[in-house]
Parts: sequence; structure tokens; C-alpha cells
Amino acid sequence: MQTPDSPELFAKELCDLVLAVAPRIFAVVQECEVRPGLKDGCVAAWGIAFGEGPVHVITADGTGQMVLNSPEGALRWFMRGAGEDGVTARLVWLSRPGSAELDHAEAA
Repeated sequence: MQTPDSPELFAKELCDLVLAVAPRIFAVVQECEVRPGLKDGCVAAWGIAFGEGPVHVITADGTGQMVLNSPEGALRWFMRGAGEDGVTARLVWLSRPGSAELDHAEAA
């Protein structure tokens, strides 16, 4: 990245760069049918994906952590006995934010 002519343009380019390479945050949600036609669910873990790189996952209660190759790899860890007790898992992605600020005070 080359330095633009003005500090304001450079600040905008930095913020655009951060938005372009920002990791994505997701939840691993477990679902089960508690009775016919009625489902329940919970957040089992939170994850952060770095582009095509590693995925870091931490259980919702904070007791377990793992590094995986893909977000989908986290699903198998949370699909305990899918055939027996009907627990399934899915990924829920948080939307990518649309703005960035250089200073914490400006972002708050």
C-alpha cells in the first residue's frame, strides 16, 4: 500500500484494508427435537475464521479450545450422537461489520 497524498485518504485506506482482511466470527449452534415438532437449541461454541487460514474455536463455557482447518470441521465435535439423541449442529455467521475507525474513542 502506498501512502496517499493526505492523512485522511491514508486513514480511509487503512480502514478499508482492515475491513477487507478482517476475520469472520461464527457460532456453533446445537439443535435437538425435544418433542415432535418442537426444537430447542443452544450456542455450543464461538469461532473465528481467518480467511483461508486456521479456525480458532472456544466452547461457550470457555473450558475447551481447538484450532481447526475449517469452520465446518468444528461441526463434527458438536454433533454428539446425531443418530441416537438427534443432536445436530450448524454454523451461524455474524454479519461482517461495515465500518472501521482508527481510534477506539471514535469507534465507541
